[in-house]
Amino acid sequence: MTHVVTESCIQCKYTDCVDVCPVDCFVEGPNFLAIDPDECIDCAVCIPECPVNAIYAEEDLPADQGHMVAINAELCQTPGWKTITKRKSPLPDAEVWKDRKGKLAMLQH
Repeated sequence: MTHVVTESCIQCKYTDCVDVCPVDCFVEGPNFLAIDPDECIDCAVCIPECPVNAIYAEEDLPADQGHMVAINAELCQTPGWKTITKRKSPLPDAEVWKDRKGKLAMLQH
């Protein structure tokens, strides 16, 4: 099993999680972070670091977020999505978006 970033990260992109990841499994896109399932070692140290509770162990994913397993894996192979290893500032309007639901249509590839 691996860990998965869910829709809660879209339009926020808080990067607190990347600072604690011992294997650099996060990749960064324009408005979302994804976890590379081939790199994740299931250590779970990223979960409590996320200020929007967007990271779950795959087996603990909420039922409405199951589609994010395939999306994380796909985005890790997307050209232009690079490994991120250091914390950056969140997106400028992250505070506005952090509690919103149903943001999948906003995901930028």
